Amino acid sequence: MRKIFPIIASIILIAICFVSVTNLNAGSSHRRGTSGAQELLIPVGSVGSALGGAYTASITGIEAAEWNPAGAADITGTGEAMISHLNYIADIKVSYAAVMSKMGRIGTLGATLKSVNFGDIPVTTTNDPDGTGEYYSPRYMTLGILYSRVMTDRIRFGFKLNLISEQIVRTSATGVGLDVGVQYSTGPGGLRMGVVLRNLGPDMIFNGPDLEQQVVPPGTEPGTRQEPWRVPLASFELPTQMELGISYGIINTSLLKLTLGGSFLNDNFNFDQYRIGAEAEIMKMFYLRGSYAVAEDPESNQFVSMSDDFMWGPGLGAGIKFGLGGNASLMLDYAYRPTKWFNNNQWVSIRFGF
Repeated sequence: MRKIFPIIASIILIAICFVSVTNLNAGSSHRRGTSGAQELLIPVGSVGSALGGAYTASITGIEAAEWNPAGAADITGTGEAMISHLNYIADIKVSYAAVMSKMGRIGTLGATLKSVNFGDIPVTTTNDPDGTGEYYSPRYMTLGILYSRVMTDRIRFGFKLNLISEQIVRTSATGVGLDVGVQYSTGPGGLRMGVVLRNLGPDMIFNGPDLEQQVVPPGTEPGTRQEPWRVPLASFELPTQMELGISYGIINTSLLKLTLGGSFLNDNFNFDQYRIGAEAEIMKMFYLRGSYAVAEDPESNQFVSMSDDFMWGPGLGAGIKFGLGGNASLMLDYAYRPTKWFNNNQWVSIRFGF
């Protein structure tokens, strides 16, 4: 079995690369806004967010659950846990929690939970455009079940199954999405390559009693009794993405580790992205991170950053690690990324290693 696992992982890597090549021109302005479950694309975790997602090839530990599940197999102790909070655009709050543990030869198992809080929204009607005095709050949640395994000393493989739930008053939609990733390393501190395919799954559709109404059939005589009528809704696809990444540790000493990374993100429903990032680890205790990303319109081949078409600016972040004895540790991380519209994004994360 140990000989078969690397072969399986290699086949998956080749297959994913093939799919990425055949879909390089899938994203365009004509498909923007046509997918649903956009909360899947909201970045969480301060480390990966400060690096702009450019560390697909080398991100490890519990942060990898969001960016590349293959990296979740590389945890220093027996397990990790994390809580994170994001001040997103338009006063939307995103809370995130994750936990994972090594299960011996079985691999690493974990679970994640992402919750999006839109706040209280006033109920308006045609007769009361300023509000009826009532409020509602949409509830969007994503529960992830993760598995990751070290196949060989060079190959990591992982996947995460996301259970998606969206509810607006009495109308809701549920779905399932799959993330699959592979990481390949040439050795400690050397060249790393990674690939991840995100949000693979069937279409979703909203359903619920609020879609049912009592109406008078058109073209009937006055006084005709009302009949039940249901508002027809169209289904929507998940926002599928493919990302290829590479990283290299240019400095690897006990005092300083400096790693550079880059990735190409192919989005089936939006512009493609090119990302670069760097992380400096100082005395195995302090961390500085930065990133920059540009988006490319496949139709015009123009690159944009922090504009009307691509709202993100450069990312910055820092972290500090406290040893708690043995394999136990506490990590505090912060990330900041300016945006074209609304408030600039800020992440705060707390990680525990045990």
